[in-house]
Amino acid sequence: MTDPASSDADRVPRLWAIVGATGTGKSDLALDLAEVLRSRGNAAEIVNADAMQLYRGMDIGTAKLAPHDRRGIPHHLFDVREVQEEAAVAWYQPLARSVITDIQRRGADAILVGGSGLYVSSVVFDFAFPPRDPVIRERLERELESAGVGGMLDRLRKLDPATASRVDPKNARRVIRALEVLEQGSVTHGASLPEQPALWQADTRLIGLHVDRGVLVERLDARVEGMWQAGLVDEVQGLRREGLENGATAQRAIGYSQALAQIDGRLTQAEAIAETQALTRRYARRQVSWFKRYPGLTWHEPPVDAASLVAP
Repeated sequence: MTDPASSDADRVPRLWAIVGATGTGKSDLALDLAEVLRSRGNAAEIVNADAMQLYRGMDIGTAKLAPHDRRGIPHHLFDVREVQEEAAVAWYQPLARSVITDIQRRGADAILVGGSGLYVSSVVFDFAFPPRDPVIRERLERELESAGVGGMLDRLRKLDPATASRVDPKNARRVIRALEVLEQGSVTHGASLPEQPALWQADTRLIGLHVDRGVLVERLDARVEGMWQAGLVDEVQGLRREGLENGATAQRAIGYSQALAQIDGRLTQAEAIAETQALTRRYARRQVSWFKRYPGLTWHEPPVDAASLVAP
C-alpha cells in the first residue's frame, strides 16, 4: 500500500499556463485552479505574464486584480516596474523563470497567467535571446526619426519578410529590435514562435480560454467604458507625474495613450473610448492568432470547472 505522505513528498511541482485573449477570464480561472490545487494538498502561486501589469500604478487600464481580490493566494511579478522603465521580454524571461523555480522549490505549483504572447512563450518554451548592441540600436533609432516606422518596416520586409509579416507595424520598438538582431548576424526572435518549440519544463499544462467573438467584443467594449467610469483618466494624470511619457513601454499601453490624448485635448472622451475599444478588439484578435499556434494547448470556453483540469 502506497504511503500518501511519501506520494506527496515525491510529487514534482508543475507549471501551468493559462492564456487567451484579454477579457476571457484568465485571472478568475487561475484563482479557481489555485484553490482546487490547495484543496488537494498542493500549494499553488500565480505568476504574471501580462506586460502592462508589471507596472506599478497601471491598475484600471490593465484590469489588474486588486490585492484584496487575490483570495490569499501569492501573486508574483505585479507592480515590479516603474512607468518610466522599459519592460523587455529578454529582461522578463530570466526573472519569471527564477520566480517559478523558487515557487517549485517550495513544493508549490506555479500558474503563469497572461495574454502577452511573447512573454508567455519566452517562459514556457525554450527561447534564447540574441544579445543587444547599444551602438547599433542608437543608430537605428536615429534613422527611425527620419525614416519613420514605415520606412524601417520596409527595410525589415526586404531583410526578413516572415518576421515583418508578423510584427505589429505600429510597434517601432519591435521593428528596431528585429533590425538590430539581424545586423548582428542572428535570426530574429521576437515576432513568431519557433516552428517546433520545445517546452522549458516537460510537465507543463497549457490551458487556453476562448470566448465567441461576438460575445467577447461586447465584453471588451463594456470593459473599456467601465475603465473610464472607474477613473482611468485620473490614473493616467497621476502616472504622468510619475514619468509615464518617458517610458518606452508603458506610455504605449492601450487606453493609456488614448487617455493622454484626451487630457491634452487631442481626442474627446468619446473618441478616446472608441479608439481604445477598436485597438483592444484588434489586440484580442492578435492574441488568439498567437496562442492558436501553441502545441499541446487545450481550449476551454468559460465558465470552466477548475477541478476538471486537475487529474484525480
